[in-house]
Amino acid sequence: MVVRPWSPADLDACLGVVAGLPDFFTPDVAGQVAMDLGRHRGWVIADGGEVVGFAVAAARGSRGAEMLWAAVEASRRGQGLGTRLLGRVLDDLAAGGVRVVLAKTLDGSAGYPPYEATRAFWEGRGFVQVDTIDPLPGWQPGNPSAIYVAALGPTR
Repeated sequence: MVVRPWSPADLDACLGVVAGLPDFFTPDVAGQVAMDLGRHRGWVIADGGEVVGFAVAAARGSRGAEMLWAAVEASRRGQGLGTRLLGRVLDDLAAGGVRVVLAKTLDGSAGYPPYEATRAFWEGRGFVQVDTIDPLPGWQPGNPSAIYVAALGPTR
């Protein structure tokens, strides 16, 4: 298992991960993921050369970043791959001077059970929910966004 920077040759595999998670991603997400991979930093986790997960982070100022996407194939969830992938992403961001990382996901008030594990994932890796916004610009009303942050280093 290796985590490495994303390359354009990984695009179809990343979009395949998205397509395999219909409980988490609407059909329009693939196009946004493709755009974001082209504009921001991306990483993949591969098993024997086969991409089984990916993450994308965008710079937010000189010392902040936002996790735009993070996903692992449905059949590989719960095996620590997301933790390994996110660990590398956060290490790389911290090495580049990032001190605070933001992540957004569906808030628990939406009452959508598949996202319970997603929120538990972020919280289990040190992210703290600091707000809920509904509607978040760019999100459908009725899909409240949980705003999470994690500190990667001192901010003061």
